[in-house]
Amino acid sequence: MASCSRLPLHPFLSATSARLVCNRNVQVEASTAKSLYPPILPSRTAKSKSAKRRVVTEFFEQLRARPVQEKIRALTRVQRKKYVIYPQTFALNADKWYQHYTKTAYLSGLPEKYTEIHSAPLIDESVLSELRSVVCSFILQEHWYLKKGRSFIQREQEHFVTPFLRNMVCALKNLPAKENPVLCLSSLDFDPQVNYYWLRGERTIPAGHRSGRIEPMRFQIDDKPHSQIRIPQQLPEFVPLEAEISAEVPVISVAPDRLPLFRRQYDNNIFIGAKLEDPCCYGHTQFHMVPDRFRRDKMSKRGLSDQVEVSLRANGIASLFAWTGAQAMYQGFWSEEDVSRPFVSQAVITDGQFFSFFCYQLNTLALSPRADGNNARKNLCWGTESMRLYERVTDGDIVGWNDAVLRLMLQFLLNKPQ
Repeated sequence: MASCSRLPLHPFLSATSARLVCNRNVQVEASTAKSLYPPILPSRTAKSKSAKRRVVTEFFEQLRARPVQEKIRALTRVQRKKYVIYPQTFALNADKWYQHYTKTAYLSGLPEKYTEIHSAPLIDESVLSELRSVVCSFILQEHWYLKKGRSFIQREQEHFVTPFLRNMVCALKNLPAKENPVLCLSSLDFDPQVNYYWLRGERTIPAGHRSGRIEPMRFQIDDKPHSQIRIPQQLPEFVPLEAEISAEVPVISVAPDRLPLFRRQYDNNIFIGAKLEDPCCYGHTQFHMVPDRFRRDKMSKRGLSDQVEVSLRANGIASLFAWTGAQAMYQGFWSEEDVSRPFVSQAVITDGQFFSFFCYQLNTLALSPRADGNNARKNLCWGTESMRLYERVTDGDIVGWNDAVLRLMLQFLLNKPQ
């Protein structure tokens, strides 16, 4: 009868043993070999993260080939609760929050195009003197010649400033038309509606049947400037698209409810103030009027004098981001197809006596959590402190006239496409 015996392991551990001979290039050859089968994709109907990623990816791929009108309709079709951003807000230090939501870096002062002597638009002194006399007559018309009585409560700006600003915008559009022929082809809108809807950041759903899930935060700006000028050609960029800018975008880690911002559910709109078929689809300059509740004297009575310039900056950032973002969407760009060229617009904010000037350059629309991972671009906004056009009106005369404000407004209107 055979007996059991243990065999030594030495022959099996030998380097020349046929059992342990291996090819180190097996993995390399397997990776370079052509697959005979299609890749395994997650089911579209499965309740998994990979299935949801597949649905979103295929939807975006189909969206790239669609025309602009269908693309905007598809991106704004689903209604969910969103944070509504008001350009004119009572929230304290709202400019930093608005910079974060729009990924905008703020630069004090104006671009070199308006500060450098060799690059600033040349102004004809005859045009400047003519515009000065016209604007002075408009001011006297509203504050001296007409002898207007008291207005309703919270309606003084509409009673005095709105007619003056309307007349001044018409004069600014028509008088410099000889030096800037694009103004002859432009469109002037009064009380237009400007809307922009986008995604930025993420939030965890606190309650409900979807509690604990992560979803993108949705924002919308509904703006109504006093007037705006649209042109058929695009304004030139202030700085190159990939330029290195030292200014940083503030990072706000607190929920928007703390600003406070409130969530509402209604139609998602993207609108520049005109339809897609309008040839004047690029923005030139917006004019905003400061309403009664944001007047300097009323802000100082409430002890908010330090928030005057903050609210003006927030107004300029939000309004110009919405306008330039909608213009870029009209050209077929969106968060998954970022802009290939900058979009530029300008704004003037006034209460009839003080004027603030802002320039905005949209460098990116990729603000959604999916697209903003490796996006180093940031939008840029330049702005000035408030400048007084005149001090007061006495006995049919304007005291303390400041030509620098009028000259700067003319330079804004003389900005033209290349």
